[in-house]
Amino acid sequence: MALATTEPTVLTRRPVLPALTGLRAFTATNIVFFHFWNPEWFGPLAPLMDNGYVGVNFFFLLSGFILAYNYSDRQANGKFKPKNFWRLRVTRLYPIYLLGLLISIPILLLEWKVRSHPDFFWGTGLTMLMQQGWSPQLATFWNTPAWTLSCEVTFYLMFPLLLGVRWPRSTGKLLLILAGLWIASLIAPSAYMWLRPDGMAPINRMSNSYWLRAVKLTPLPHLPTFTFGIVLSRLNDRLQLSDRARFWCALLGISAITAVLMQGAKAPFLLMHNGLISPLFAIAILGLAGRHWITGFLSLPIFVAIGEASYCLYILHFNLWRWIHVSGLLQTLHLAQYDPWISYFMLEVAAFLTYRLIENPSRKWLLRVLPAAG
Repeated sequence: MALATTEPTVLTRRPVLPALTGLRAFTATNIVFFHFWNPEWFGPLAPLMDNGYVGVNFFFLLSGFILAYNYSDRQANGKFKPKNFWRLRVTRLYPIYLLGLLISIPILLLEWKVRSHPDFFWGTGLTMLMQQGWSPQLATFWNTPAWTLSCEVTFYLMFPLLLGVRWPRSTGKLLLILAGLWIASLIAPSAYMWLRPDGMAPINRMSNSYWLRAVKLTPLPHLPTFTFGIVLSRLNDRLQLSDRARFWCALLGISAITAVLMQGAKAPFLLMHNGLISPLFAIAILGLAGRHWITGFLSLPIFVAIGEASYCLYILHFNLWRWIHVSGLLQTLHLAQYDPWISYFMLEVAAFLTYRLIENPSRKWLLRVLPAAG
C-alpha cells in the first residue's frame, strides 16, 4: 500500500499534493472491495473490484515518488539524515501496525491451531518485526494484508542509498531508467510463468504455492517499483509540465488504468500483480502533480481525509470486516439489511477515527519520546 505521506512538520519546502492523497482514498477503498466483494454488488463495474489488487503496486510506486519528492531538496543540500528519516517512518507505521495485530488476536489463535509450533513462533516473531514477507509461507501470517509492510520496511532501509544516487538530469536517460526498472519489475513474474517451478498453470488470484508466494509477497521483486517512483520524482522535477499538459496526463493515465482494470482478466495475473501497469500509474501521478479540475476534484476534503487515513484502512480492514460479521453487530443494530454497504461505511469511519484519535496522537508522542539524530 502508498504508505508514505507528506509531513509538513518535517518538510515544508515543497507544496503538498492533495490530489495524490485523494487518489489514495480511492485506491485503498478498492483494495477493500477486492478483498470483500460479490459481482452482484457492483454490476458492470465488478471487474474494477476484481482487479483491485493492483492498488498495492500503485502504493509501492507512490511511496517512492512522495518520499523522493519530499526529501530530494534536503538530500541535495546535505541536510538529509537517515536516522531521522527512519525515526519518522517508525513513528508513522508501527502504532497502527501494532493495533492491527491486536485486533487480529482471534486470527493468531487460529494460526496456533493450523500451524506447526516452529512456524507459529517464527511467524509471530517475524510479523512483530514487520519481516514476515521474507518467508513466503508465513508472509500473510496473523494479519493478511500486512505483508506489504515488510516490503515497505525494506524500501525505507534502502531509501537513503537510492536517494543519494546521482541520477542523470537528461529527460531521455531518466525515461530509459524508468523503462529498465519497469522491465526489472517483470523479470521475477515472467521467469515464474516460464519455468513453472510449482508446476501450476494457469495462475490466477486464488493460486497458492511456495514460489508463487515468493514472487508475489517478498520484498525484492517489488523493489524496482519503489525505485521507479523515486526516478519518476526526478523526472517530474525535470519536465516542469504546464498545468494543461498535466491535465491531459491525468485524464489519459486514469482513463487507461480504468480501461485496463475493466479488462484485467485478459492480462496475465502475475504480471498485473507485480508492475505491468506501472507506466500508467506514472502518467497519472505526473498529471495529478499539477493544478486543474481533476486535481481539484480529488483534493476535495472528504477524499483527502479518507486518503490520509488510507494506511489505517488498509491495515485494519481485513480483520475488522471479519469482526463486524462474526460479532453479530449488524444484527444487533438492525443494519444487516444494508450490508455490505454499511460494512464498507463502518470501515471508512473506523479508519478515519483511528487516524485522528490514535495514529496522529501516537506519532506525535513518539516523536517527543524518541530522540532525533544530531
